[in-house]
Amino acid sequence: MDKQHKASIDGDQWAQCVRDHGWLWNAASGKASATLILAHGAGAPMDSGWMNDMAARLAAQGGNVLRFEFPYMAQRRIDGSKRPPNPAPKLLECWREVYALVRRHVAGRLAIGGKSMGGRMASLLADELGADALVCLGYPFYAVGKPEKPRVEHLAGLKTRTLIVQGERDALGNREAVEGYTLSPSIEVMWLVAGDHDLKPLKASGFSHEQHLDAAAGRVATFLGQ
Repeated sequence: MDKQHKASIDGDQWAQCVRDHGWLWNAASGKASATLILAHGAGAPMDSGWMNDMAARLAAQGGNVLRFEFPYMAQRRIDGSKRPPNPAPKLLECWREVYALVRRHVAGRLAIGGKSMGGRMASLLADELGADALVCLGYPFYAVGKPEKPRVEHLAGLKTRTLIVQGERDALGNREAVEGYTLSPSIEVMWLVAGDHDLKPLKASGFSHEQHLDAAAGRVATFLGQ
């Protein structure tokens, strides 16, 4: 497909689709290089401060960003009651439905990904969906304190072009542990010095959270534009 990306096939129809589903849409500044469907993590909604900030940064760098919520989080928005994430099959089905709808409306390159759990679920479907790229921000390689039980089996054979942005001291995937795993050659890992699961560095590192978020957004934008 031509690298010049059109934001949508039918702008009015797409805007109505976004409203009908309660999604959030950050249109790229200028011509978009790609569209990224960005899913939230396990504990925070699609409009958390972190998600709002990253979506805005990516849009400013030339990418469209579409955000949606998994069923359990959408229900929390209705009744206010906290609940655990849906079982994986339901999360994956939600991803399939969102991708199919977006693909129908949005032309050009379409990438999928997300923060933590949202990115992990996307990684399980990237090859199946034929996504143009996969972006994971703070990938949960293992449960807290259990690096010896990694969730990486599918990552060894992943074919989709992938970027993982990871803090070096992420409690769900620190650099020492992750560099011992076998990952597909299609996966690029960007390490952020002394960053945690939200990419926030230790003060002693000499970097600020702002710098890390900006560096992450810049690398994602370049990756999506390649």
